[in-house]
Amino acid sequence: MSEIKNATIASASITNDDHGCLGSWIGMDYGHGLRQSFGGYALYLPKSFTNHELKSVAGHWMYRCLKVAGTNDWSKMTGRTVRVQIGDDGSIEGIGHITENDWFFPKKEFTK
Repeated sequence: MSEIKNATIASASITNDDHGCLGSWIGMDYGHGLRQSFGGYALYLPKSFTNHELKSVAGHWMYRCLKVAGTNDWSKMTGRTVRVQIGDDGSIEGIGHITENDWFFPKKEFTK
């Protein structure tokens, strides 16, 4: 028999550290010291996976931003240094890893 409980979201993360695929976890707090995590599904498989397909623009966006920022946790992107390519119109066309030649140009990658 299923049970329904009230919970407070204590944490939320988007990571790419579990076997290299994009995932998300939401930490639930039931009170009285009881906590549980919800998530763990593969939201996006990068090109290194043989069954990679670009089916999720959101997943690809999050994964590439994490890779370029050099972190595996969305909440740790704050304070990271990246390179930025500005277009003729003044908008940001892409972001790049600070030391590696890894650039994310969403318009190019989303049209493939």
